[in-house]
Amino acid sequence: MVASTLKASVCAAAVTALLASFPAAAQNSTRPAATAPAGATTDGKGSGAAAALDRSDRKFVEEAAAGGMAEVELGKLAEQKATSDQVKQFGARMVEDHGKANDELKELAQSKGLSVPAAPDKSHQKDLDKLSKLSGAQFDREYMAHMLSDHRKDVSEFKKMSESAKDSDVKAFAGKTLPTLQEHLKMAQSVNDSVKSMK
Repeated sequence: MVASTLKASVCAAAVTALLASFPAAAQNSTRPAATAPAGATTDGKGSGAAAALDRSDRKFVEEAAAGGMAEVELGKLAEQKATSDQVKQFGARMVEDHGKANDELKELAQSKGLSVPAAPDKSHQKDLDKLSKLSGAQFDREYMAHMLSDHRKDVSEFKKMSESAKDSDVKAFAGKTLPTLQEHLKMAQSVNDSVKSMK
């Protein structure tokens, strides 16, 4: 009887000691996360770099990615639907040049911890939907008018960022891409002039 009472007391003491130590162990296990520096990243993907990128630089990268993707999709549409050979050739040039720029921009974005969209945004999708419903000379006119307007904006924005971007890589990308966009603008002006009187 004494032996069984003693055994029960020892067991109770052991359980009490174990329960008393458990909260401390649990507390210790959460301590590293609590003391991690604010904003630190542990995923190894460099997402902390996105926060470090200036807001205007980040906005430029995101908008250039969305715009570049739309240029490629619209260029493919022009290759299929255009009546004028000049418009078809212009579309093919957009697919080639903007495709290359998009790949470079994607790498740049990833190095800064940013993810670029996988599809055109709502605004650009609206342009795609509108143009996809057109055909013949009407498509040619509308597409080239859109390309002229679009490249005027692109040249202005890329010129600005080639001079004022805070991040050196973003500034270099804008400066490297600008001459191609300026060439596109001249081409768009020329082709637009030739198709706007088409019926």
